[in-house]
Amino acid sequence: MELLRHCRLALSGDGLSRLCLALPETSRLVSESPERTTPDPRPPQGPKEPAPHLAERRLSGNPVFEGVLLKIQRDTARAADGTECVREYTLHPGASAIIPVFDNGDLLLERQWRYPLNRSFLEFPAGKLDAGEDPLVSAIRELREETGYSASHWARAGQMHPVISYSTEVIHLFFAKGLTMGSAALEAGECLDVVRLPQDDFFKAVHQGQVTDAKTMTAAFWLSQWRAGVWQPDWFAPSA
Repeated sequence: MELLRHCRLALSGDGLSRLCLALPETSRLVSESPERTTPDPRPPQGPKEPAPHLAERRLSGNPVFEGVLLKIQRDTARAADGTECVREYTLHPGASAIIPVFDNGDLLLERQWRYPLNRSFLEFPAGKLDAGEDPLVSAIRELREETGYSASHWARAGQMHPVISYSTEVIHLFFAKGLTMGSAALEAGECLDVVRLPQDDFFKAVHQGQVTDAKTMTAAFWLSQWRAGVWQPDWFAPSA
């Protein structure tokens, strides 16, 4: 593993602590009102749903918390057997994740601290979509901002839903090649190490349980299919 860039904090001392720990003014509990039912925030049911007999029908619902990242929704729904039940879930705009591949096959990854689990994780670069943003545009931006690299060619590798039981989040996966080093543009409080790792070492880390991040595990599957010749990326150069 080659450490390409070590985390450098954007702020120091109390300034960083206040930035990371202060409750944002935009976080708030939303008062519940049984009379107020907001429009259904979930994705629409697809026309090719293979099991419509299992569908749960939304009866009512409203948001109960809105923060900088998390928006919590509580709905009342009727299950397929007629049972009325409460469903609580987070609303998420979606994200893009990138599998950057160097010309010799090495991979570009990050090691980042994940506060809820109180530890660092080895993972591929990723970031949340802005409202209405194209996933590819997000992927190009996140790769550049987090790692400093840009890529000349991209390939789509499908989608994944990391927490289907309580979130609307979908992550769009992309391969990137033709990497060129530039300057990163991390946000204040965003601290990570950028590492270069041979593919064999990456898969060894996966097999040994050193990689447990869901999007990175899914990316490992797509990468293994490419290595085995089962699937081939359809490369394209994004328009300017």
